[in-house]
Amino acid sequence: MSRTYLQAACLTAVGLLTAGLSQESAARALFDSAAVPEKRFAVLAQPIGRAQWKLLVLEQIKAQPRCWRARQDGLVKPSLNRFNFSGICKRYLDSNGYSLRSGGQDLGTRFRFQLKRSGTSLKLEALDPQQRAPLLVGQARISKRDPNGFVALRLEPGWALERRVYQGRPLNHLYFAHQEPLNRLLAIASSRGHRSGFSRLGAPMAPITPPPLPTAPASRQRTTRLASTAPIRLQVTPYRR
Repeated sequence: MSRTYLQAACLTAVGLLTAGLSQESAARALFDSAAVPEKRFAVLAQPIGRAQWKLLVLEQIKAQPRCWRARQDGLVKPSLNRFNFSGICKRYLDSNGYSLRSGGQDLGTRFRFQLKRSGTSLKLEALDPQQRAPLLVGQARISKRDPNGFVALRLEPGWALERRVYQGRPLNHLYFAHQEPLNRLLAIASSRGHRSGFSRLGAPMAPITPPPLPTAPASRQRTTRLASTAPIRLQVTPYRR
């Protein structure tokens, strides 16, 4: 009886695990995606506090009034808060509004986005807590930090915005999407991390040339040379009877 119970329990556990994997695979394949017109979207980094950043995406649904405007200093001024932007502008603020997609696979909440500044560079990265190297999705150059100025992020080659689609119907959810499968993107990110680690060591230094051996003065060299070539005198003792 006990053995039968254990066998049944093991079979049940295997069945639940298989069902769970099937449900996860089905959930990932549940949504499709469609390309969006890039000119209608702006990927922005909003400064928060003294050092934090927040990612948001703005969509221009109608041509006027404008939801954002570029400033002369290169930053972006969101203008949608000055009017009732319902039906004109759309904001995507958090994981409810955007997520990651790779190789046609919806990654859901597995990856989280982070904005990381290093010097004058602001990088948009997608990070899986179980992976060391983050995926570089976009970046921007910043010259200054202005509480009222947003930074426009440029997506890296291969990355694009796409809209989530369910049974042919577009949804209010965006993907940061790449056509390459996830394992390849992670391998590229890992190799890039190794290269950057070695690059911090700097270029290899040229070997140090040993100093020349000390040379004797010219007069000493000449005396030595003459002494080596002059005949050697032998002392002769006369023979006496």
